[in-house]
Amino acid sequence: MILVNTEAISKEIVDRWYEEWEVIREDIHNAHERRDGSAIQFMQKGIELFEGFLMNSSITEDTVFSQQNVYELMPINGMERLQFVKMRPGQYACYRQLDELFKETKKRCARLRVKKK
Repeated sequence: MILVNTEAISKEIVDRWYEEWEVIREDIHNAHERRDGSAIQFMQKGIELFEGFLMNSSITEDTVFSQQNVYELMPINGMERLQFVKMRPGQYACYRQLDELFKETKKRCARLRVKKK
């Protein structure tokens, strides 16, 4: 298991990360309302933001996110859910799943901060 770097999940860092997601989330939501196919590009940004946060918040020498790894910060069934999102990023259900992954990861950060003190 790749452990979390507690310094990288401070409340300030996590809040900035989540605020960035909120902007992308709004873009994805609007794209789905327009039904113009543009949601995919915003979903890719969201996926990259999620994977990048996991990498930057983990104690690892890897430079690329790998679905073969087990990250302490990843929510329950998170890797399977992320694979689902990546297979069909244009679907509304995948957008909802990615949003849930962000929310659950934010909560997990808070739990790990308390646990690791």
